[in-house]
Amino acid sequence: MNFPILYLRKGAERRLRAGHLWVYSNEVDTRRTPLTEFQPGDQAELRASNDKPLGTVFVNPHALICGRLISRNPSQGMTPQRLTERMELALAVRERLFDKPFYRWVFGDSDGLSGLVVDRFGDTVVVQISTAGMELMKEAIVRAVQRLVHANAIILKNDGKMRKVEGLETYVEQAHGPEADLLQVEENGVRFEVPLAGGQKTGWFYDHRMNRQRLQAYAPGKRVLDVFSYVGGWGLQAACAGATHVTCVDASATAIDAVHHNAKINGLDNIETIEGDAFEALKALADEKEKYDIVVLDPPALIPRRRDQKAGEQAYARLNQLGLRLLERDGLLVSASCSMHLSQEKLIDIIRSSGRKIDRFVQLLEQGHQAPDHPVIPGIPETDYIKSCFVRSLTGFM
Repeated sequence: MNFPILYLRKGAERRLRAGHLWVYSNEVDTRRTPLTEFQPGDQAELRASNDKPLGTVFVNPHALICGRLISRNPSQGMTPQRLTERMELALAVRERLFDKPFYRWVFGDSDGLSGLVVDRFGDTVVVQISTAGMELMKEAIVRAVQRLVHANAIILKNDGKMRKVEGLETYVEQAHGPEADLLQVEENGVRFEVPLAGGQKTGWFYDHRMNRQRLQAYAPGKRVLDVFSYVGGWGLQAACAGATHVTCVDASATAIDAVHHNAKINGLDNIETIEGDAFEALKALADEKEKYDIVVLDPPALIPRRRDQKAGEQAYARLNQLGLRLLERDGLLVSASCSMHLSQEKLIDIIRSSGRKIDRFVQLLEQGHQAPDHPVIPGIPETDYIKSCFVRSLTGFM
């Protein structure tokens, strides 16, 4: 198949050869191949400055990431058949890993499908498309989902921020089956119902699945504070594992309502909620001399962009100090981050310095990672974003 050619500047192919899949607009030789000659979503053959083929890419001339590698074979583009094959490969490993159909089925670049995320919620599948190239494959994506898993309902939840960067309109569309207001989720033996309208991302965060499972080992007999709780993912799993009392904090009234609903369907009557800003709620709890055996901090990305690094690290430090202050003498802090720009090492250092500032002796017991339905591509650091630290905090120890 013949594709138009997109040339890179001299030396710009090094990152791609090392395993990355993105081309930035400042890496393109625009004198030789002007980006203005391409339409959003076009497929093109990518070549180094010496004319050596590098593969095929989806092109969006209006985006900073103007090229996304489809294949390292310059004659292979993204076709409905290739899309289905890659979705089938992604499905195969999830079905080996999980005994029930609740997982992230497709994780973008990590599954060779840049700009596509697909989550399974039993017989309902939620699709999120964030690039112009994948938007043109929308019908093929829906057909592939129907063919591979025979979903009862397929929802296109295309309302993410990345679509604006790609020049795409936002929308939510029922692509197949009856409309659904709630998504059914089962994780680590606990049931949840998540509101689709106004819900976060595709409705659920499967990435912390293994970390929430680990929390269950620490929970029996403990008082737990779950901050940025959303619909109660951490807190309710702790309660089902034997926590005596759980307090969930979130700024969203819809999320707080969902916490109570999910507590009810799991037969829990020891759940308390606080609706409000997390930092303010933590400070108020400290002023009231409240103490907990376990504090879970799972904020949204506090460093969304590289330029937010300093302010974001300060926010993480403030958050962890507040969390540590609320712990009993021998308490557990679960400090999580989904900020790609915050390394595991930096998060640990923030916890260390936070402990020293309030005279706490901290022991790092475990370090958590994203679940295997969010595979990491070693050449793409952007795919490695979840981290969690299970930290024992002691007062008067040394």
